[in-house]
Amino acid sequence: MAASKIKVGDTVKVIAGKDLGKEGKVTAVDRENHKVVVEGVNKVTKHNKPSAQNQEGGIAEKEAALDISNVMLVVDGKTTRVGFKVVDGKKVRVAKKTGKEIK
Repeated sequence: MAASKIKVGDTVKVIAGKDLGKEGKVTAVDRENHKVVVEGVNKVTKHNKPSAQNQEGGIAEKEAALDISNVMLVVDGKTTRVGFKVVDGKKVRVAKKTGKEIK
């Protein structure tokens, strides 16, 4: 499988959808389904039935997954595409706009 261009902990900007323009940190990546979960973006309401752990039930808000193609990596405050380069025998991510290595 190809290396992932977006990883957990990256700051991304939403480039399509209802949350267009919002930025946040990636909290989860589903490489199989090409989805990411971004902190504070794509909020949905979940209705919970009362249970042993949650006596009252109620409505909870949580982040839903976005398609990975709808987010773009932010490096130094600017959105950029991601490329790869081999440095000292290791494959590293590189920002296309600036040429800097992405940690």
